[in-house]
Amino acid sequence: MAAEKGERVAKYLARAGVASRREVERMVAAGRITLDGNPVTSPATCVTPHQRITVDGRPVAAAEPGRLWRYYKPRGLVTTARDPQGRPTVFDHLPKGLPRVISVGRLDRDSEGLLLLTNDGALARELELPSSGWERRYRVRVRGCPSRDALARLRRGITVGGMRYGPIEATVERKMPGNSWLTVALREGKNREVRRVFDHLGHPVSRLFRVAFGPFELGALEPGQVAEVPPALLENLKGQKAEVRR
Repeated sequence: MAAEKGERVAKYLARAGVASRREVERMVAAGRITLDGNPVTSPATCVTPHQRITVDGRPVAAAEPGRLWRYYKPRGLVTTARDPQGRPTVFDHLPKGLPRVISVGRLDRDSEGLLLLTNDGALARELELPSSGWERRYRVRVRGCPSRDALARLRRGITVGGMRYGPIEATVERKMPGNSWLTVALREGKNREVRRVFDHLGHPVSRLFRVAFGPFELGALEPGQVAEVPPALLENLKGQKAEVRR
């Protein structure tokens, strides 16, 4: 009988919700992972469910079925497991009863709204990659009001500080003295993308809410609340690619 091959340790631990694949690779390099009592020296090492794997001396349970939650991230929290500056994190303020989870992408400290959480690192990676095609939608308050020409520039894609950003759909929702509310939709979700492009246009962002990520919406969630995505819905969505609008 052929030996059971298993899967790479980085993928195995990501699916178990321990950390992202890249973070697991760093754990391996730091000597923090053992397999059947022996240090793991390569992220390509394969693991089977019958082997004993530990991280920092603590056993890691076999991966549970992937689950996904919608979370209303409040302002003032950073989306990281540990913050070297000691700032409060999303994971410090999650409701009790959740298993160990990681975020699907990030929202910066001053942004709020929908953040997806999962116990499956592979699922997180699948959802957050630009190739998945999921649209991110935001409500954004900016100083002043962008002109039609400025919004047209965003639709064509824009380069800021050497970074190229893909097409961004932005429409004026409400104009007020001194500022305006916009609806913004994009698919790449690069770091601080919305803030950087509107700063570049001369309309700094003062409030930013993410209201949807692909088919998942913030809905009636209040700041700090969590709601699980029904498993049947999640199963139907796994592996799907969102249809990119033309």
